[in-house]
Amino acid sequence: MSKPKLMDQVRAVARLRHLSRSTEESYAFYIKRFILFHKKRHPKELGADEIRQYLIHLAVENRVAASTQNVAFNALLFLYRDVLGVGLPRIENIPRARYPRRLPVVLTREEARAVIANLTGTSKLVAGLLYGSGLRLMEALRLRVKDLDFDSAQITVREGKGEKDRVTMLPQSMIEVLRAHILTVRCLHEADLRAGFGEVKLPYALERKYPRAVKEWGWQYVFPASKRSIDPRNGLERRHHLCETAIQRAVKDALRQAGINKHASCHTFRHSFATHLLEERYDIRTIQELLGHKDVKTTMIYTHVLNLGGRGVLSPLDSKQQD
Repeated sequence: MSKPKLMDQVRAVARLRHLSRSTEESYAFYIKRFILFHKKRHPKELGADEIRQYLIHLAVENRVAASTQNVAFNALLFLYRDVLGVGLPRIENIPRARYPRRLPVVLTREEARAVIANLTGTSKLVAGLLYGSGLRLMEALRLRVKDLDFDSAQITVREGKGEKDRVTMLPQSMIEVLRAHILTVRCLHEADLRAGFGEVKLPYALERKYPRAVKEWGWQYVFPASKRSIDPRNGLERRHHLCETAIQRAVKDALRQAGINKHASCHTFRHSFATHLLEERYDIRTIQELLGHKDVKTTMIYTHVLNLGGRGVLSPLDSKQQD
C-alpha cells in the first residue's frame, strides 16, 4: 500500500487533532505556499533556515499582517512536529510583522439596538445572542438545541475557542422568540426524517459511540442551513448549521441602514457586550468567565474603551468657572 501524499497526511492529522475545518484549510494553504516558495522541495529536505526565509518573505516582501504571519508559523510547526515528527530548533532572528495597537470598536447601546432592529428572521436572533450573550459568531451558529436552557436562562457554549466549554447568560427578552424559532426548526428536522435524512454532524467520535444520536432532536443545530448539503469529509448528505457569511452580510446591511459609520462587524457585538457590562460595574472576573477568556488581561482591554471620555477626567473647558 502506497504512503499517503503529504497534504493528505496534513489533513488526516488535523482531523485527528480535532482542528476546526477553517484551521485545517488555513494550515494546508500556508504549507502549500511554503513548499512552492522553496521550488516544490519536500519539507523533509528543508529546516529552520528555510522556515526563517519564508517567514521573512511574508513579513518583508508580502507585508502581511502579524496575525497572518503567526498562522503561517503555526502551520509550519504543525507540519514538522505533528505530521513529520521532526523536532525543530528555536527559530530566531525573524522580522515579525507588528501588531497594531488598536482598541476594539464598540457600539453604544442605542447603536447596537438600532442595528438589531434593522435585522429580520434568523439574522436578528443570531445578532441578539452575539450582543446579549457575548458569543462569537461561530459559537452562536454551532449551538445545539440541548445547549439552550430556557428554565435557567443560560447557554452552554461547547468547544469554544481553545476547545473550552463555558456557560453564559440567555437574555430573558429572547426566550420566547427562541422558543418559537425552535418549534420551526423541529418541524424542519421532522421533515428531514420523513425524507430519510435528519442526520447531523457530531463532535469527535460520538457518532461511533452513539450511532443513533445523529438523528436525535437535542443534537440538531439551533440555526440550521436552509438546505441540506454534502459533507466534504465523508460524502453524507446532512443539514449543516447556517453559513457565517449570510449573517455577516446581513449585519453589514443593517449597519448601513442604521446610518452607523463605525468599522463594525458581527464581532463588534461581543466587544459591546463586554464594555457595557463593565459600564454597569460588573466584576471583570465574571465578564472574563462569560467571554471565555483564558487570561484576564484579554478582558482588561475593554476598560480602555469605556464611554467615560479621557478615562473619566473632566475637561477644563467643561468645568465650572471659579470666581
